[in-house]
Amino acid sequence: MDGIRNALYEELVRGIDLKDELEDEDLYRRIDGLLARRAKEFKLTFREKQKYREVLFSALRRFDVLSLAMDDESVTEIMVNGTDRIFVEREGRIEPYEAAFTTAEKLSDVVQQIASKVNRRVNEASPMADARLKDGSRVNIVLPPVAIDGPAVTIRRFPKEPVSMEQLISWGALTEEAAAFLKQLVECGYNIFISGGTGAGKTTFLGALAEYIPAGERVITIEDSAELRLRNVKNLVRLESRPPNLEGEYEVTIRDLIRNALRMRPDRIIVGEIRSEEALDMLQAMNTGHAVLKVAIRGTVAKTQ
Repeated sequence: MDGIRNALYEELVRGIDLKDELEDEDLYRRIDGLLARRAKEFKLTFREKQKYREVLFSALRRFDVLSLAMDDESVTEIMVNGTDRIFVEREGRIEPYEAAFTTAEKLSDVVQQIASKVNRRVNEASPMADARLKDGSRVNIVLPPVAIDGPAVTIRRFPKEPVSMEQLISWGALTEEAAAFLKQLVECGYNIFISGGTGAGKTTFLGALAEYIPAGERVITIEDSAELRLRNVKNLVRLESRPPNLEGEYEVTIRDLIRNALRMRPDRIIVGEIRSEEALDMLQAMNTGHAVLKVAIRGTVAKTQ
């Protein structure tokens, strides 16, 4: 990113409220007008104008220097540790990212843009937030002073199409015999617990395992940030927890949702995050006749009987 880009960006944002719902066509129109006015001054060629057109659009509407990584389907994780220390994960390997934010303000703009689009507030008073992007990616944000070296942003990305059990078998993640055994357990409503470290594939495995849920069942999913994509479930209710507002009110926890889900006539409940006291509600459900198929210390499927 060079001085021309910075000058164009600063002039563009002066006349735009980043919170406005500006249509893509309107934003491109403003960018084209700016480039037409400044092309002579900066001696921009046609190809350079096209480049800056996309760069400016990405800076405002998308993820600035992270846009290329977000467009790269091979990238499964993006880790921002301040303005100039960015890493990405490809095929399980973490490597440095080739670009960096020019200023802390640019990174802050992207952070606030992400948070505002998913109705989250993140600032010094509330420096941590979890969010889910439209494409299903999960975002975690930590701001200073909690993050000492600048804003820390972690984006977990998922494949466009859910991974099937057949794919897991072809990759050698499990054998056909193991898959057949797990299919019987799911169909019969046995209690199953799946655990693993960060990035181990717990959510991916749960999505594949859910293929074995019998047709016609009413399924309720409960998650911190909705990630699960169940392809073969017709009668599906998706629930997502809600953090408290700035006054500390209106929080809806995983525990609240588990209790409520039991009143929704579920055949099966899938809980995507189990970290604390909600484990008690899960165990109580099992003790009162609800069989639980649990995914990780971070996920659960309960089948009512």
